[in-house]
Formats: sequence, structure tokens, C-alpha cells
Amino acid sequence: MCRAEMGPCQKWFGRVGGFLTLAMVLLGLWGCQTNGSVAMPAGQPWSDWSPGQLLDAKTGLVVPTDTWLEQLTGYDVIYLGEEHHNRFHIDVALTVLRSLADRGRKPVLTMEMFGWDGQSALDRYLTSTDVTRTGFLEDVGWKQNWGGAFEDYEPLVQFVRDHRFPLMAMNPPKLLIRQVVKQGLAQAKASPQWRQWGMEGEAIVDDAAYRSRILSQLQACHGGGAPEDYLTMYEASMVRDEGMAKTVADAVRRVRAEVDLAQGPVVSYTGGGHVQYRLPVPNRAARRVPAGLKQVTVYLATFERDRAAELYQSMQEGIADFVWLTPPGSQGAPRRCR
Repeated sequence: MCRAEMGPCQKWFGRVGGFLTLAMVLLGLWGCQTNGSVAMPAGQPWSDWSPGQLLDAKTGLVVPTDTWLEQLTGYDVIYLGEEHHNRFHIDVALTVLRSLADRGRKPVLTMEMFGWDGQSALDRYLTSTDVTRTGFLEDVGWKQNWGGAFEDYEPLVQFVRDHRFPLMAMNPPKLLIRQVVKQGLAQAKASPQWRQWGMEGEAIVDDAAYRSRILSQLQACHGGGAPEDYLTMYEASMVRDEGMAKTVADAVRRVRAEVDLAQGPVVSYTGGGHVQYRLPVPNRAARRVPAGLKQVTVYLATFERDRAAELYQSMQEGIADFVWLTPPGSQGAPRRCR
């Protein structure tokens, strides 16, 4: 069940010529899927599904939410993959954070919506009452780096601010990703920005399964060109996911270095395309922590009854460990490829 994450990613890359404009669209498409429904015979696992339910992806059966929430303290990383601009998905994340806090834990939240170059502004806003909301949005570069209404994500930021929990920016700086899109990975690695942001010596793993899925989705959604047509967009996607995995791994090490055993777990909040099949971020984060990670992936999905069988099929293919069904956001169900 792959969905396109179009709007915010277009803003995230900015407008730098026709080629980069196309790239802005493609790089948000980890979850791109073709348009079409799967038949829904009666008596199947999805027959009784409804918004608000949490599903075991292996069986398609409903999981008691309270029982599941109790188990989250046993994980190192909890990945929540949203559909952008769906407030119900923010509510799920708040439910997870509140549950951890109620159990005496101090989670570390990581968010795709902030870039590394905004971390210092983020830290100031979280720890100081002197920083205004307007000043924070300017300092963190919200409009330039993510765009859209900050109100969509403000509840998460306010929650960690109120509880004095850490919040780590996940995204590599926009300028760095632009360089990969325009010049390719090899040239970007030689740039001062690559060294400035601590990427020198970092492994950018070109995983075969990741490559196959990304390129096939790009081709299916954008005219079926040859793989080489999308090479730099693919490389930028790879760098972005590797950078986000770096943030997650750093957050895990931060938790493990704490004397306070109440610290953690890490809660990663990104678009669903960055957690699907564990290929984009979870597998990359695991490679970065040789001591091992206990991770769980949760795919947040608008429930559309006429596409329930299609979602079940994706669950059987391993899209996530769990799927949390929600109503559609204010913009409706996610847009799909033709």
C-alpha cells in the first residue's frame, strides 16, 4: 500500500529549474503506487476493519491498543509513518508519546519535518520561554525547509516542549540534497557542505532491494523512463534516508549513554514512505548500531473500504509490523499515481 507524499516534498526541495522541479516530486514518492483496486470478497480479514483500529500486519487482525501501548517501552525505536497533513496521524503520535510519558519514560522524538541546520533553533525553542513562535519558525527555516502549515505538526513540538523531552531534526540540510539532485552523489561528496554536516566517511548504502523498489516506483509513476533517467533523484533519496537513519542511530546512542534508565525509547516521525518494508530508514539505522536494535514500524493509513484488500496485500508483503487505520485528513485520501 504505497502512497505518494507530494506537497511537502515539493516545497522541501525548492524550485531550481525544470529538472529539480521534477526531482522535488519524485523524491517524495517512496510510497508511489498505481491506481487500481483489488477485489474484496466477503469474509476476509478486512471485512470488519474501521478507522481507529490497530492491525497486526502479518494477520490483518485487530490488536487491542492498550495492550500494544504497554509493550512499547521494550523497543529501542518506534517508527511512525504518516500521510502528510493528516491530523489523525498526529493524534496517533501523541497517543504513543503520552503512553510512554504516563509510564515514566522520557522518549526522544525525531522528526522529518526539521533539518539538521535548524537543530540549534529547535533546541532554543524547546528550552527557552523567551523565543516567540514567529521567531522560532523563522530561525528554524520552516517555510524554506518544509513548508505548509506549522499548525499541522505543532502539537508534537508543543508536547515535547511542555514535557522537556528531546526533539532531534532528522533531515539533512536542503542545500546538501539539492546538490545531490543537481550534480549527483559523487560530486556532492566532494563539496564543503558534505564535510560540514559530518557526512564525510559516512556509508551511503546502495541496497539492492531499496534500489529496485524506488526505481520501479519512480518509473511507474512518472512515465516509465529508463532507470538512468532517475539516477540523481534516486541518489538524493538514498542520501536523505541515510541521513535520517544517522539521526535515529545518534538518538539511540544518546539514550544508551544516559544514566537515567527512564530515557527513551526513540520515536521516529516521518512520512510513511520512509518506513515501508523497513528499507528506507529502519534497516539503515540498524546497520549503524552493531550492538543491535529492537525496532517496530507502524504505518498510519487512511482507511478506504474499497482499497482495503489492496492494503491487506501490502501488509502481507511486509509494509510494516502494524497498521493504524484512521479517517482521512482535511485534504482527503492520499493522491495516487495514475
